[in-house]
Amino acid sequence: MSEATDRPVDGDPWADACAEDLAAEKARRRAEYGPPPGSAAEELRKLVDAVADKVSSLQSPLFGIATQGAVQQAIRQAKSAVEPVIERNPQVFDHLAAAGNELLAAYRSAVEGQESRWTRGAADPAKPAGKTTEKAADDPSDPRDEGPGEGPSGTERIDLD
Repeated sequence: MSEATDRPVDGDPWADACAEDLAAEKARRRAEYGPPPGSAAEELRKLVDAVADKVSSLQSPLFGIATQGAVQQAIRQAKSAVEPVIERNPQVFDHLAAAGNELLAAYRSAVEGQESRWTRGAADPAKPAGKTTEKAADDPSDPRDEGPGEGPSGTERIDLD
């Protein structure tokens, strides 16, 4: 018997090594990029606090004492309205953030598709923008009306978009 088989194994060494590597990578990323963002609810709470601090720190001679008091009261009311919603439904904000990301991705896809059609249309100067290849029934100048051998020879590009 060898010493390695005489000792009981205290767990999975591979899992332990992976956990150590993951912890080291997380520490490296935290040092390089700072702490990771929190949930959407935590970020909303931070935003409300930052806006409240910024608005309350604005001191202007244009604002009177009464105006500053009214602003402070409005800030307190907004925070008291937002805090319970954040506390009761933090997952709602995560879903809203995910839905916003999906909408943004759909918008980007639509814009990229339209831009590719525009740039493809601009690269073909023989084809006017917006003209389709559908045959008009009463257009006598359409070369497709001519019989074989009467019109221009060659191929015709049909845009299926």
